[in-house]
Amino acid sequence: MKADTVILWILVVVLALVGGVSLVNYLTVHPLHMSAHLALALLSVFLLVVLIALGFRGRQLALAIVATVVIFGLGYTLRTQAVLAREDSRPIPELVRRPGDPGDGHIAVVYFTHGEPETYDPIGWLNQFREFDEQGIPFVPLVARPFFIYQLRNAYLKVGQSHHRQMHLQMGKRLEEVLHAEGYPDLKVYTSFLDDEPRPDAALIQALNEGASHIVVAEVFVSISNHTAEGEELIHEVGAETYGATIAFTGPFWDSETLHRAFLEKANAAIGDTDPAKVGVLLVGHGQPDEWDVEFPTETEHELEFRRRILELLAANGYTREHMNLAWMEFKQPKPAVIVEELVARGVEKIIYFSAAISADSIHSQYDVPELVHKAQVPTDFPLINLGAWNNHPLVIEAIKERVLAQIKPQ
Repeated sequence: MKADTVILWILVVVLALVGGVSLVNYLTVHPLHMSAHLALALLSVFLLVVLIALGFRGRQLALAIVATVVIFGLGYTLRTQAVLAREDSRPIPELVRRPGDPGDGHIAVVYFTHGEPETYDPIGWLNQFREFDEQGIPFVPLVARPFFIYQLRNAYLKVGQSHHRQMHLQMGKRLEEVLHAEGYPDLKVYTSFLDDEPRPDAALIQALNEGASHIVVAEVFVSISNHTAEGEELIHEVGAETYGATIAFTGPFWDSETLHRAFLEKANAAIGDTDPAKVGVLLVGHGQPDEWDVEFPTETEHELEFRRRILELLAANGYTREHMNLAWMEFKQPKPAVIVEELVARGVEKIIYFSAAISADSIHSQYDVPELVHKAQVPTDFPLINLGAWNNHPLVIEAIKERVLAQIKPQ
């Protein structure tokens, strides 16, 4: 083989690998860097086309095309695996409290919720992919996962940022204030997240290091699920009891009547002078894969029962049962657009909808659910009112406070 032919083949191999790697990078990197990777991917493909068109003929041309596709795919796959293998590197503080130390007597609340980064970071979904794979749950095929991450980044770009973290920090601060007013002036609230910083075990360690004697974990979720199980596992691994502290869990909030009333108050405030009987109500749940229902049936059961109780409360307060329904955001049916079209066909004058399972504003409530709702084929001027997630409504804070107080032992 001539030297110039060898060089040509080396260039084809290198450019094909660079093209595959650059495509994955473009689909998954931070928005500030995506343009450079897109340019590199396009340049690689352009140079490949030119080299193959000018440098090969006959059977060699066919071989070069096949080799390019295979090597491009190899670069794409290897880079995809590297991206998906990224580890969760959130720091955990050193536990300096001595075993058996009773602490200074104050109560700590580890406010634990789902969490998501304020700006684009796919780590939550990378962890989710690993969990799906470990449990053998089919989801997005490996080769399509960079495009899934690309859609996540697009959602961030469209809404600007997630308000999830800041909203929960506000809620945690407000919870601390109302608990101080209940007669616990030394109580401290440590907000933590499953998919953001700090993790619940990090928050627990901070509470132990600062002398907490009794710790209540406020599980700000709607249901018992893999998420609450993950958080409880991280917390139990710390072994708070070894360090002289007692620990208790509130459990999730699917059966909180106070939280149910928050939905009624938000609905009444949103509809204005409209007769409740003429308002459509849609409660959108999150949903989980059917395979997860085998291991965590409570997730779906609690989501359903939570929303059914809210509908019963609304029906008891002037809303028409036939004008209210449930839908799912992911994994299950029906989807929101179908229900919206049915409610409009029933003659309602406006529709209010909630991201019922979402505890605070997030990409789901800011983008995903509204996007699904607005897929409905209804008149463009028909009022579709997004009432979002739970957020820091006074009754939401009251519901969390009630569960915390139920777990506080006499000091």
